[in-house]
Amino acid sequence: MKVVVTVVGVDRVGIIARVATVLAENDVNIVSINQTILDGMFNMIMMCEAKDQTALPKVQAALKAEGEALGVQIQAQHVDIFLSMHRIG
Repeated sequence: MKVVVTVVGVDRVGIIARVATVLAENDVNIVSINQTILDGMFNMIMMCEAKDQTALPKVQAALKAEGEALGVQIQAQHVDIFLSMHRIG
C-alpha cells in the first residue's frame, strides 16, 4: 500500500529523524522524500510503502502524536486519496 506523508510547521532539529523513526517502528518504508525550508517553515512530502494494508490507522495515530510532540502538522493518506484531493481540473 502506498502512503503519502506530509509534514508542515516551524523548522527545528530532528523532524526528519523522528518521522522516519515512527515510520520504521510501524514497518513503513520511505520510498521518496522531498523537503524544503522556506523562511523558517519546514515542508516535507514522503512517498512510503506499507506491507500491511490495515496499518494506515495505526500509522496515522502514531504520526499525529509525534507531530503534536514536535509542534508540526503530520498527515498520512493513502496515495489514491491524496491524489484525488490534489488533482487540478
